[in-house]
Amino acid sequence: MDLGARTDRLAQLLEQRLDIRGTGFETKLRRAGRLLPRHLRGDGAKLVEAMKLSEHPRLGRQVDPKRLEKAADAIEHYLLNLDAWDRRRGIAVSVSASVLMNLLIVAALVAGVLVWRGLL
Repeated sequence: MDLGARTDRLAQLLEQRLDIRGTGFETKLRRAGRLLPRHLRGDGAKLVEAMKLSEHPRLGRQVDPKRLEKAADAIEHYLLNLDAWDRRRGIAVSVSASVLMNLLIVAALVAGVLVWRGLL
């Protein structure tokens, strides 16, 4: 397993599926934040730590390739099964629902003030 190529692939998927900009896997993973489930953020942290360890000749031997393969597979599986259109639609529905709720609250307050002053 080539760790650099695998993290580049994951960085590309983060950009495509979650619209996260940045340079490199570590930056994109940090910017993803809560868009990824907690266990996947932990898996991503393992990959970032392994990337740093693999740069050193002696510390690179401490890296467990099976654990990293499993972590990278989990992140890739999540990102490939993520529907970007459904995510954007959910955000749009959430924003429009909050705007509508705020308009209803303002209308109720205006009606309350009009009733209190005796104009309704």
